[in-house]
Amino acid sequence: MPYYSDRVTETPMLGSRDSSLVNSTETKTMEPVNFKPGEEEETGIPGPSGHRPRWWENKPYEQKAVDSAYGWVVVACGSLMLMFSMGCVNSYGSYQTYYHLNQFPNEEMSTLSWIGTLQWAAMNAVGIPAGILCERLDTRLVSFIGGLVMGIALIIASFCDGAVWKLLVTQGIVFGLGASLVFIPAVTIPSQWFIKHRPLAVGIVVAGGGIGGLWLTPATDSMISSLGTAWALRITGIIVVVVNTVCSIGMRNRCRVPARDKVVDFSVLRDIRFMCVFAGTICGTIAYFTPFFNMPSFAVVVLGHSASFGTNLVTIINAMSTVGRVVTGQVAVYLGNINTLLICTLMAALSELVLWLPFETTGTTVASAVIYGLFCGGFIGLIPVIMADLWGVQRISTIVGLVYIASFAGGMIGAPASGAILDTVGHNTNFKPTIAFSGAFMSVAFVFFVALRLFASRSIFSKL
Repeated sequence: MPYYSDRVTETPMLGSRDSSLVNSTETKTMEPVNFKPGEEEETGIPGPSGHRPRWWENKPYEQKAVDSAYGWVVVACGSLMLMFSMGCVNSYGSYQTYYHLNQFPNEEMSTLSWIGTLQWAAMNAVGIPAGILCERLDTRLVSFIGGLVMGIALIIASFCDGAVWKLLVTQGIVFGLGASLVFIPAVTIPSQWFIKHRPLAVGIVVAGGGIGGLWLTPATDSMISSLGTAWALRITGIIVVVVNTVCSIGMRNRCRVPARDKVVDFSVLRDIRFMCVFAGTICGTIAYFTPFFNMPSFAVVVLGHSASFGTNLVTIINAMSTVGRVVTGQVAVYLGNINTLLICTLMAALSELVLWLPFETTGTTVASAVIYGLFCGGFIGLIPVIMADLWGVQRISTIVGLVYIASFAGGMIGAPASGAILDTVGHNTNFKPTIAFSGAFMSVAFVFFVALRLFASRSIFSKL
């Protein structure tokens, strides 16, 4: 019985010496494959001599055609899941402001920023184990467990209002561990279901994080002001469990990953293109969260606006980030994924160094928030797509998990360093050193991505 397979017939990867795909997207074609008796066992397709996997194992029945209707179901589920994993990370600034002004007034801002930093860091630190679980187990089970851990972590954090270290463990580390089990499947599985629309599909998925930050930030502010942080955490935790439980049902793998001896194949570390992505991701992540965490305080301290105006700036960044992740995904279809990544990284750096750093006016700050939000989303959404283009979709879960180790390193450095610079150098009133720090690292990330582009193809005008 034929089924549709995405086997590649001697197609070189982008950037290889004999690559003929520099000016095209991907030439994987879906061809019916007729197996001989007993051959199904090797592919995982149950046959006369094969065996059907247990319910928790990665199942082979998702061997369906790419760019099919079910792929959009996976995209919708992944987007909703990121709405509450990345959305909670992006909206942490609401909790940080309340903690600093009311609950822990004697704690330095840099200490409180570690809660948000640990959410991001833990989510990326276990990227490789999360990727391995996605390859070995049913991704629906992995996603369900991740949502359950996130929700329980927030509920437990609601009872930990007496000490910052308790929030660091629950709202920070444990939430981040659960978020990783949601984040890795959400950004990698859609790439298996698409070729032509892959950048757009992944862009829509990661846009869910921006949408989550867009409405979770004001919603969290409202819950905190009306009910307090404890009930805000409990309500959010319950919603996270319910939404992720429903969405995890649709997170199916399309292609089965064949068994291998090595749990993680580190040979990719010898590829100069991967090292460019890795280094660029570290630098970009160091810079990424500074506007999210510090622009609200900048609006209050420097511009003299209310705290609600500062919250609105974060809302603007999240709103534009949502738009940017979808738009850049569509633009990448025509310009190429790496080319679009270069544009996004450069514009994000310029929005900080040209608009936010030299001026202390409301207009330029709002303009910086709009432009940064529009292009920083492309930085998040295009990395998984580039991984799929360069190294294929079958191992994308572990390769993306390996890349997000770089995000872990950047997250551990970025927000605490910018907070420390603001405390020690800026004395909580001068934000210029912090802004320059963020803009400089985003510029360095751009340089590494330029190197990636050159190593992938020396043809400047090629679509890549």
